[in-house]
Amino acid sequence: MLIGALLVAFLLSIFLTPFVGKLAVKLGATDKPNERKVHIKIMPRMGGLAIFLSFFITFLIFTNDFWGQLPLLVGALVIILIGMADDIYELRAAPKFLGQVLAALIIVLWGGLEVEFINLPFFTDTLQFGIFSIPITILWIVAIINAINLIDGLDGLAGGVSTIALVTIATMALIKGDLFVAMVALTVIGSTLGFLKYNFHPAKIFMGDTGALFLGYIIAVLSLLGFKNVTMISLIVPIIILGVPISDTFFAIIRRIVNKQPISAADKSHLHHCLLNLGFTHKQTVLLIYALAACFGLAAIIFSFATMWGALILVTGLLLIIEIFVEKIGLVSSDYQPLLKMLNFKNKP
Repeated sequence: MLIGALLVAFLLSIFLTPFVGKLAVKLGATDKPNERKVHIKIMPRMGGLAIFLSFFITFLIFTNDFWGQLPLLVGALVIILIGMADDIYELRAAPKFLGQVLAALIIVLWGGLEVEFINLPFFTDTLQFGIFSIPITILWIVAIINAINLIDGLDGLAGGVSTIALVTIATMALIKGDLFVAMVALTVIGSTLGFLKYNFHPAKIFMGDTGALFLGYIIAVLSLLGFKNVTMISLIVPIIILGVPISDTFFAIIRRIVNKQPISAADKSHLHHCLLNLGFTHKQTVLLIYALAACFGLAAIIFSFATMWGALILVTGLLLIIEIFVEKIGLVSSDYQPLLKMLNFKNKP
């Protein structure tokens, strides 16, 4: 059933994407080049509609509990409508944010998806979130939606990174015996891989906000379904899985604070921009970020089997590696090198 869902979604996506591309052009959902973009010609966007339709049709074929999963699907539909509206009309930040919160509220309040507590390491008591459980869950969903959206800057980048995250989630779901999470993840993987046939460099169509918001929503929800109400160590697993988009988002915020810019301000200093500035080609940059995402995914799987101390050592090592990498490529700014300067100072005779 699982492999069947992946294959059906993959074939549907390959079939539907060209039609969605033509629809995008008719609706005016096109992406024009500007100083922040790396493409040089007008491209159809809204390709994420093909990913969603492939997922939705396949889900209907393989699910045994359609009505029970209606909140997940309605939340996804809200996200798709917001994404399509943005791809066609280029919405302001406020309505996009409200749409994301609405989708999160649907899956949380109607679907009952909440992170209610975690077990703290080295303590016997649990940390109950109480009245904060709903806001924390909504914050997670909205944050991951925007993290995936922020890395959608090169051909195939968001789709590939999302696929790697979903492969990790599916693998861990299968290890835990959670067939529903595995089935949904594999269905979205198939849909995204089919779309990547047209989206990998040189792209014929972009996923647009329709795709980036949908993938972020699904990844956020599946990560909570797979890891909610567990130990602090297990709660860190989805954060590691999404290490690339979360790190890029986190350091984008730091960069804007350092440069005294609004947090919502757009710039051309994201991870992929920095790698391009270092001389990597478009395709090399995407493949390098894929490799980084795969490393995070592997680390998450190792992390889930580690002892308490082993997990803490792994997290510490990951944080140090991320910080050194960020300083090396100038993700915050060319002058931001506190750790490298400290290490260089200690190495001086």
